[in-house]
Amino acid sequence: MSKAEFIANVAKAGDMSNAEAKRVVELVFGEIEAGLKRSKKEGKYTIGTFGTFAVSKRAARKGRNPRTGEEIKIKASKSLRFRPSSSLKEAAGC
Repeated sequence: MSKAEFIANVAKAGDMSNAEAKRVVELVFGEIEAGLKRSKKEGKYTIGTFGTFAVSKRAARKGRNPRTGEEIKIKASKSLRFRPSSSLKEAAGC
């Protein structure tokens, strides 16, 4: 689903204009982003019955170039993970 389709669905469900729905969606996404920035020390941000966003750290390691077989260094990295709440899993039929 594209962002425009998501906004259109919110507008329809909320009985509002697309402009109002876009503002609401932008506010929600902005708050999630701000919450993630505030929770850098903890490494996770929980939203009630929605789920938890967590930063996953991966250590530096050695790998191999599949084409040449040459050993290469892979840098340490961070990635954002999402773990849905049990009620969200139930709604999705998982």
